[in-house]
Amino acid sequence: MKSLRWRYTRLPSQVEDALSGEEGEEKEEEEEEEPAPAPAIAPATEDPTETQLAEASQLLGALEIRQLSPHLPARVTGHSWSLAFCTARDGFSLRRLYRQMEGHGGPVLLVLRDQDGQMFGAFSSSAIRLSKGFYGTGETFLFSFSPQLKVFKWTGSNSFFVKGDLDLLMMGSGSGEFGLWLDGDLYHGGSHPCATFDNEVLARQEQFCVKELEAWILS
Repeated sequence: MKSLRWRYTRLPSQVEDALSGEEGEEKEEEEEEEPAPAPAIAPATEDPTETQLAEASQLLGALEIRQLSPHLPARVTGHSWSLAFCTARDGFSLRRLYRQMEGHGGPVLLVLRDQDGQMFGAFSSSAIRLSKGFYGTGETFLFSFSPQLKVFKWTGSNSFFVKGDLDLLMMGSGSGEFGLWLDGDLYHGGSHPCATFDNEVLARQEQFCVKELEAWILS
């Protein structure tokens, strides 16, 4: 008599069926998940030390202001620049410039463009005014865009920074020459090397005619 052989087939239990079903649902849920949104980027804030002009300049652009700013004293950083005088609005008159400076004690940036298109000027540590002698401090300097900025700082040789007569404004001196001078009409001027700043001639020629001039109060 032949012996009987039994074949057993293992059937999954209900518990295993349930677990495998949950695992399948989890995989489907994982595949359906959307990617998390990227974090929002905060808008860039203004640099608090960036120079702000109270009104537009006809001479200075953003590039010139950025180039000049590092050479200015730290005490003017963050202050708004106020246009105290400009020839386009106030005319060509040195006396008018003095009147516009009355009541201001802060430093001044004087910038001009001559008839040749050259732009240059001076930084004065105090307001420009009538005076019997020279005044100012070693913060004062001359500059020129030719076309790159050149700055001529105080050498320490003398203290002939700024002097204001009724008919002549002078900045820097030595051996009878002035680093920068302007006449009473603010139309004719000149520039010569001087001991105060050891500067080059700021314009293309030692004498020039002014096309535009602005004086900014930096406080």
